[in-house]
Amino acid sequence: MAERGFTTIENEWITLKDGTRFAARIWMPDGAEQDPVPAVFEFLPYRKRDGTSPRDESTYPVFAGAGIAGVRVDIRGSGESDGVIDGEYTERELADACELIAWIAAQPWSNGAVGMMGISWGGFNSLQVAALRPPALKAVISIASTVDRYNDDIHYKNGCHLSAQLSWAATMLGYQSRPPDPALVGERWKEMWIERLAGEPFLMEEWLSHQRRDDFWRHGSISEDFSSVEIPTLVIAGWADGYRNTPLMAVEGLGDKAKALIGPWVHKYPHFAWPKPRADFPAEAIAWWNKWLRGEDNGIDRLPQARAYILDAIRPALRRDSDPGFWVAKDSWSPPKMQCFYVEQFGRLTEGMPIPHAPEHPVYLRSPLDTGTASGEWFTLKPDAELAIDQRLDDAGSLTFQTALLAEDHDYLGRPVVTLALRCDAETANLCARLVDIHPDGTATRVSFGVLNLAHRNGNAAPAPMSKGERTTASLTLDACGYRFRKGHRIRLSLSTAYWPMVLPPPEDPGLTIDIASVGLGLPLLGTHELIDVKQPDDPDPLPKYIEHVPGSTKRHVLRDLSAGLTRYEIHEDTGLFEHPGTGLSTRQLREETWSIARDDPMSMSGISTWTCDMQRSGWFVRTVATSSIFCTAKDWIISASVIAYEGETEIFRKMFEEKRIARDLM
Repeated sequence: MAERGFTTIENEWITLKDGTRFAARIWMPDGAEQDPVPAVFEFLPYRKRDGTSPRDESTYPVFAGAGIAGVRVDIRGSGESDGVIDGEYTERELADACELIAWIAAQPWSNGAVGMMGISWGGFNSLQVAALRPPALKAVISIASTVDRYNDDIHYKNGCHLSAQLSWAATMLGYQSRPPDPALVGERWKEMWIERLAGEPFLMEEWLSHQRRDDFWRHGSISEDFSSVEIPTLVIAGWADGYRNTPLMAVEGLGDKAKALIGPWVHKYPHFAWPKPRADFPAEAIAWWNKWLRGEDNGIDRLPQARAYILDAIRPALRRDSDPGFWVAKDSWSPPKMQCFYVEQFGRLTEGMPIPHAPEHPVYLRSPLDTGTASGEWFTLKPDAELAIDQRLDDAGSLTFQTALLAEDHDYLGRPVVTLALRCDAETANLCARLVDIHPDGTATRVSFGVLNLAHRNGNAAPAPMSKGERTTASLTLDACGYRFRKGHRIRLSLSTAYWPMVLPPPEDPGLTIDIASVGLGLPLLGTHELIDVKQPDDPDPLPKYIEHVPGSTKRHVLRDLSAGLTRYEIHEDTGLFEHPGTGLSTRQLREETWSIARDDPMSMSGISTWTCDMQRSGWFVRTVATSSIFCTAKDWIISASVIAYEGETEIFRKMFEEKRIARDLM
């Protein structure tokens, strides 16, 4: 079919019933008013004008060329849309999305069928809006998202407090402090900007007020009721990202309504993600939309239920541009059969089940509190030191068990499970388990990991303190993986009581006494599968090129003060200054973040994150500086934040969020 011409509508105002004006960028196929077309809707706080414009311009023109309109809308208080943001995935946000879908479906150029898609925030709200069943929404593509907001987002993980919660709160404070573009909103820009600066929340206050899996987190978690989603859903993720569990959880929960695709990628769209190989996302998405928004019988509904890239004995690297491996498909996904391992009397990881009623073999483990500096970031955007590096650094502070040299390849797909019995002399402690591939030269690759706040050992809704000194059995489900351990390699299980800075420490550091005779490891066998090819994009470099004024840079440092016993983890991220050639708008974001801890004092933990965001064009310059911090006592989390705004060299706004002490709830 010949590619269709299209027009890009740089800004379309959509006014909802409450009078709020939303800003949309629309890619409109030619002749749509005479021959109505389906539309794909994306709803984000990340600014269509500058924040997401590169990826939008790599995707929506391709959709429009296939006769599918693209409608990219900024949520309240973002970009050029009116109002002030009120949180993540709030009832108001989802209601706005439903009203916008109805608006799209009612346009003369629309055939009445709307799809919704997005990555991260847009992947989240796509699933959440689908659960509300707006009549015009017919299909969803959700990338790097979650069905469980408590356990598989950036805030908490099995009751453990993720440092990414501060990082993300700081990011949102910086992002939301930016003004609309005067070229679109006119003289109102400064009034809108001041309204945002004065009204934007410090989101971490709300997140920290919900340390258990309560109604706040159940809202928007479609795992609470998978049956609420009745439309076809394509769920995509990457093994190098924190959001790797969702595709398999979605097909287990949604059944035949869902298809899963998992590649080797970081937190990016599959047609420009790293590590390679990539996937031709635009082509697959067009087939998906044509089936469910046009009724075209193109076979996309007959795809295998789960497709995954099996990483083949990958190695840590300064930059992972490409990961070896192979694509597999499973026509029907079901929880996999587990291959079981136990720790025999000499500490070797051996295939089989732990011996029932074996004599207790206690080993005391108390990891240095800076164990975890090789973990990388939970939320990954680049295939560099954001990914886990060689695990020998962290294994030095861990209790490790490994197999003999493998006599054959071992292939796995799914979520590993660790079970063990332990004792603790405090009400709670953190336990981290890592599945590691030991190469013949000793290089250690993290394959999967999981963490557990032991007060949450029986669930996240109603945690219970440990009984001091009493033997307790715990089960820990690790993140999903698709991996081949090669012949001649070893499988290692690494246990630690710290995983900093990814996971913040509990108030006490008692260590754990682990009965190694009780340790069991279940690995999910790949099982019956078909080897397949997943088409790579024809265009190997689909992102548009903007005008570079200042190059970007990335740095990560771990500094250990051996005299003071203090470790600092420092992050520097500079996007560089780039100008959009069509709008003349130049933007730059700078992140400076530092975490600090003493190796033997959990109360010494601190984190400070600062975002500096610049926008400019000829004769106009604005800057915001947003800083967020977290400290702790044995009883409280202590958080604070500030935002300062400049027009040119003049400070025009300053807001200090009052320091808040929020009681620690068994964490």
